[in-house]
Amino acid sequence: FMMSVLGLTINMITMVALLIATGLLMDDAIVISENIATHLRKGKDAFQAAIDGTREVSPGVFSSFLTTIAVFAPLAFLSGNMGKVLQFIPMVLILVLFISLIEAFLILPHHLAHSLKHHETEISNFRQRFDSLLDQFREQTLGPAIDFAIHQRYWFIGSVFALFIISVGMLAGGVLKFQAFPDIEGDTIEARLLLPQGTPLWRTQLIVERITNALDVVDKEFTPLQHQQQKILQNVQVQYNTNLDSGESGPHIATITVDLLTAEQRKGSIDDIINLWRQTVGEIPDTIALNFKEPVIGPGGLALEIRLFGDDIETLKLASLSLQNWLSRYKGVFDLSDNLRPGKPEIRLQMREGTFALGIDAATISNQLRAAFWGSTANEIQVGKEAYEIDVRLAEADKNTLYALDDFRITDKNGKQIPLTTLVKVKHARGFSRIERINGQRSVTITGDIDTSIANSREVISHTRTHFIPELLQQYPGIKTAFEGQSRETSKTGSSMLRGFSLGLLGIFILLSFQFRSYLEPLSVMFIIPLALIGVIWGHLLMGLNMTMPGIIG
Repeated sequence: FMMSVLGLTINMITMVALLIATGLLMDDAIVISENIATHLRKGKDAFQAAIDGTREVSPGVFSSFLTTIAVFAPLAFLSGNMGKVLQFIPMVLILVLFISLIEAFLILPHHLAHSLKHHETEISNFRQRFDSLLDQFREQTLGPAIDFAIHQRYWFIGSVFALFIISVGMLAGGVLKFQAFPDIEGDTIEARLLLPQGTPLWRTQLIVERITNALDVVDKEFTPLQHQQQKILQNVQVQYNTNLDSGESGPHIATITVDLLTAEQRKGSIDDIINLWRQTVGEIPDTIALNFKEPVIGPGGLALEIRLFGDDIETLKLASLSLQNWLSRYKGVFDLSDNLRPGKPEIRLQMREGTFALGIDAATISNQLRAAFWGSTANEIQVGKEAYEIDVRLAEADKNTLYALDDFRITDKNGKQIPLTTLVKVKHARGFSRIERINGQRSVTITGDIDTSIANSREVISHTRTHFIPELLQQYPGIKTAFEGQSRETSKTGSSMLRGFSLGLLGIFILLSFQFRSYLEPLSVMFIIPLALIGVIWGHLLMGLNMTMPGIIG
């Protein structure tokens, strides 16, 4: 009810918060129930035992609630795109814990007082056996183990420290990988095709046909693995003039969308399906980019996104190609491309020496070329109520070929006609389809994807930053770099999480100082908090999972 009031829904993120809250709620219930049972064993009736038992542990339970709030409340204000998703975990957790206080202090004692009435005088045989086994475990197993740890306290504490250092080393050394968000199997994959500008539609259609034909191999490979031979490919759709990665439009781009059998029914990972599709299509020579991916980008951002800044556009392109060549050496890195792509074919005219001496400048040449090929309004006549413009331009037969420039003549101020080729040098080249500027500075963005079963985004970025970027900056002195995507989002959310956790520790220290009436005893309790990393790290290793941002919050 309270989640609906706050506009929250039941989803994977809020379910994680509910699971964590359930564990904390059970801890409070166990503490209160055990203390009530202790008072019941002292000979009190069930009603009085419920009152005294709850009253005795209520300060500790309430303090536990406040310390949990102190830790999770700052995490509700995480920054970055990942923070906007993860902030719902502390929100739901705090909400559930607040409601749990009412259940722990008002509802649970009443239920126990009612249910324990028949235990005041008689105890069942099952309960007697269970208590006997529990006492035996406590006295013969747990007790001696605690006694040993106390007698050998220096050895025991040193062993715990050693295990803590080894565990942290597992994460720092890359044995346990880190990724921003865990991979979640989707039901849709896409192939996004980008060809050079000016590519005719028929050429785009031929390549699209090759890409869609490759799906037959995917279908033959995975359909036999499915339950009752269900088709792995449910639907295939082709859209021309659409490519969300390119930021362009025209007949040279296309997107092939494939709907798969749902993840709950499908056998075979989506990464394996994409990799087989990519391998079957193979290399297509005249493509600028052909990316196979899931259509949705998670809150962590792109796996690889590096931005280069500089003043010279040609230098930026060379630096981008060098960086892409370096990144392509990593196993598991694919679909590398940048947004500084060649545009349509151009004819560039460069003024020859001595042209200005003839009284002809660049504006004169460009204006006469524009008037000849696009037309110029020579006159306007009025016929009755209608006005007509008279445009003058070259005849279609005289401008249909590039050789028209060879015979074109420029008229100077004196009316003398001079061949264009004697005034300018004619060059055939391509410009760039788009030049991106950020804060007024030219930039190029290199993007790529990573197969997380082979490579790790954090390790690739870290190794590139250390071993290649200094060499790149030395080779191209005017270039600056910035790391975007998962690297930036992880750094932004991680730094805000660290600040929130620090505030939480300060809040815990203040609360425990009031409860213990000491400044040293809270430190001995808080000393245990970092040791939780031992269980977190080894738990991820044993389950074969990567460390993620949601895992850190949990």
